[in-house]
Amino acid sequence: MLNKDIVSRAFKAFAERECKGISLLYEDLSLRIARDDELLELCGNAQERQPIPNLLFGAVHYLLLRGSDHPLKEFYPSIVDHPKLHKESFPYFKDFCLEYRKAIILILKTRLVQTNEVRRCAYLYPVFSTIYERVKKPLALIEIGTSAGLQLLWDKYSYSFGTKKIYGNKDSNLLISAEVRGNNTPILHSTPPPVSERIGLDLNTIDLNNDADKLWLRALIWPEHKERSAMFDEAAKYIKKGTVNLIEGDGICLLAQYVEEIPGNSVICVFHTHVANQLSREQQKQLMQTVSTIGMKRDVFHIYNNIQDQYLHVDFYLDGIASHNTVAETDGQGRWFEWLLEGELK
Repeated sequence: MLNKDIVSRAFKAFAERECKGISLLYEDLSLRIARDDELLELCGNAQERQPIPNLLFGAVHYLLLRGSDHPLKEFYPSIVDHPKLHKESFPYFKDFCLEYRKAIILILKTRLVQTNEVRRCAYLYPVFSTIYERVKKPLALIEIGTSAGLQLLWDKYSYSFGTKKIYGNKDSNLLISAEVRGNNTPILHSTPPPVSERIGLDLNTIDLNNDADKLWLRALIWPEHKERSAMFDEAAKYIKKGTVNLIEGDGICLLAQYVEEIPGNSVICVFHTHVANQLSREQQKQLMQTVSTIGMKRDVFHIYNNIQDQYLHVDFYLDGIASHNTVAETDGQGRWFEWLLEGELK
């Protein structure tokens, strides 16, 4: 069982750093949960290194979306058109958790936080444009912690960055908008760079043709965020049309094997967003070392955050020579990013 004090601090941090101004429901509930021994004990059933607030809220949301009949649903904008005031929700939330305790514990023990935040592709688009500008080769994508693989299809979506100009796949039914902050201008190709491979590695891949799996991803989207839910639905349609190779297993251990199968006329792009925080420090070091070892033999780019800090980094090895770049500060849900890179990758 996880330590109650650690879990309590996690909910306080979640309320203050992630929910404030974004989800009034989850902000208020998090602050109340942080002071409730029964709910903190319940959360102790979660797997290690999982973001516990996301996991608990996802479990409750999942059961409500699946049809659990309880007054708590009246506080969820994802379920009712006119939700009740969030400040009155906690007694109902706690009652729900106690009534559905067994079902919640099962989810805490078996499910992972695997949000496919499609809007994060808004900052991946300039990253991949910048990489292509550097090497002029098709991109072979390998995503670690891919979930359902929606970010592997970043080139199938269209983008706007605060102007009328549209980038990416202009025929796409999904338009992703994001604010670009700061003084630096990212490289944005009018049309997407070519992609040769799409490989997704995950301990538990998500099959969007499986109703329970798809509902779990929907449950991880916060109840007020109807736009995020709509984007998820639209992006999910491209999985059925696209060619994404989803592999179940330890992505760090499998990485070198799948790199070996990629032809030399493509450049390897290993990427993951908001995944490394679920890895132990030893696993993080192993991942960085694996990429470094690959870089001694092959040209490879590594796009990541949440290892040494929260910033988005691009490390790469060309002809065995390493380079390290901090490219952006990003919003966790992809609503904005500040481009820190001046000019091309160095």
